[in-house]
Amino acid sequence: MGKEQHTKGWNEIKTNDSWALFKIMGEFVNGFEKMSQIGPCVSIFGSARTKPDHEYYQLAVNVARKIVDAGYGVITGGGPGIMEAGNKGAHLGGGTSVGLNIDLPFEQHDNPYIESDKNLNFDYFFVRKVMFVKYSQGFVVMPGGFGTLDELFEAITLIQTEKIAKFPIILVGKDFWEGLFDWIKDTLLKKYKNISPEDMDLISIVDNEDEVISVLDSFYKKYNLSPNF
Repeated sequence: MGKEQHTKGWNEIKTNDSWALFKIMGEFVNGFEKMSQIGPCVSIFGSARTKPDHEYYQLAVNVARKIVDAGYGVITGGGPGIMEAGNKGAHLGGGTSVGLNIDLPFEQHDNPYIESDKNLNFDYFFVRKVMFVKYSQGFVVMPGGFGTLDELFEAITLIQTEKIAKFPIILVGKDFWEGLFDWIKDTLLKKYKNISPEDMDLISIVDNEDEVISVLDSFYKKYNLSPNF
């Protein structure tokens, strides 16, 4: 391939990058317009691979029902597994049920418990993440994989660095989460001092739906609910 062909190829890539900005802007505009209408919500995260007969699936249903009973809507990633369970619980409880779906090569498809006018589709993970953070009054994180951990640690980082206001981050399932956070406490905090002691206060680890609501209530009695929608 000659120099002219190389130059032509690079120019085409630059042109495509420029036009991609309009698609990104479109996703932000559509997301902001729709999400600004939903009212206070709590996001539920967890594995897309969790089956309906698993204890964590039913726990996520129960958590979501308690959340809508407490006056919040529920936002999930819109797919199967724990996401489906979260939307199902919101639906069964008669509350707001939002899905922020994304096109993936496996696992992801719309679940049937999202309200039709609150089912948003995204091509870009980073746009979708902004919607979760901007329009959630709390994160409830059920057991999951890399995607769940990504959402969790991004939220912790944004709060730690004061890029966003503090909101409750609640991890459900002590058996699943305590090993990870023991390592964070013993290795990151005590041994290497890579985080501060107060950073450990950014999260709560609980085991059931009543504890989830207790954490939410305690937080907003202290800080007052300040809508970001």
